[in-house]
Amino acid sequence: MEILSARRRKAFAVGGLMLAVAICTMVLSLNTGTIWLSPITIVQTLFGFGDADAAMVLFDYRLPRILVCALAGIGLAVSGSILQGISRNSLADPGILGLHAGASCGLIVFITFFRSLEDPLALFIPLFTFAGGTIAALLIFLLAYNRQTGLQPVRMILVGIAVTAGFSAISLFFSLRLDEDTYSFTSRWLVGSVWGRDWENVYALFPWVTIFTCYSLWRARILDAFSLGDERAIGIGVALQRERLWLLLSAVALSSASVAMVGGVGFIGLVAPHLAKRLVGSTAKYQIPVAALIGLIILAAADMIGRTLFLPNSIPAGVIVAAVGAPYFLFLLVKAKS
Repeated sequence: MEILSARRRKAFAVGGLMLAVAICTMVLSLNTGTIWLSPITIVQTLFGFGDADAAMVLFDYRLPRILVCALAGIGLAVSGSILQGISRNSLADPGILGLHAGASCGLIVFITFFRSLEDPLALFIPLFTFAGGTIAALLIFLLAYNRQTGLQPVRMILVGIAVTAGFSAISLFFSLRLDEDTYSFTSRWLVGSVWGRDWENVYALFPWVTIFTCYSLWRARILDAFSLGDERAIGIGVALQRERLWLLLSAVALSSASVAMVGGVGFIGLVAPHLAKRLVGSTAKYQIPVAALIGLIILAAADMIGRTLFLPNSIPAGVIVAAVGAPYFLFLLVKAKS
């Protein structure tokens, strides 16, 4: 009991610290950009006492963009936590396994037929990306699953590479049918640029992240049971295939909805769960919330750095995340071999 109490106190302490860092990151992001707003002006504007120009900058441009980054960071991190839990593969990540490629293909199909990413039709984008991500997930798990040994981590990575290549080819085929302006905008969207996001994008993403994050927390004990192995999980009464299917669909939904709004930002689903496990351990009910906050911090900070550090040019948030995530992935590969 003392050990559990100490672990719980540590988890709450770390969670509180991550929450404070997340809030500071979002506030700092509100304060940075080509048009500078003082902290006092931001506070006044948030409470309805700012001038019209400050309100336009804050509510029409910065706040929706930051909220999209926050929600997508949470979604990608929780998706990675679920995938690593159900597959017992520490290298599982929505981008590495090919879910991002499937979701991106769904986005390209949507644009091909509807030619829009910004009007109220944006509310339907997550449905298309979810369909693409689901097809990718089914292909990966069907091809990587073995009845005797279960899901094989190395095979999952190899199948994910093949699935990514296939969906990338399909995406390229549909992209060739787009006009030049639409193709240019879509390409920037898919590499992780969150410029131009508005409240419709926030409304489209919020229910997906909220519902499926809450579901993953509700099934946290099931995720812990998966870490024991399939036979032991069945022995303690877990309906293995049904639970794996529902958790997999939750991971796909979180990943696909996030890709729909911020593009194929990679490595957050890999880095955030790993850092959370180092801080609070592998118990899912503690690890998932901390991973979600870390994902929020990473993506919000990457967007802030990309649009302020390289002024007058801006670098997509996805590029900043990849610059940090790729070396960390190589570190994990080297560590796994040693």
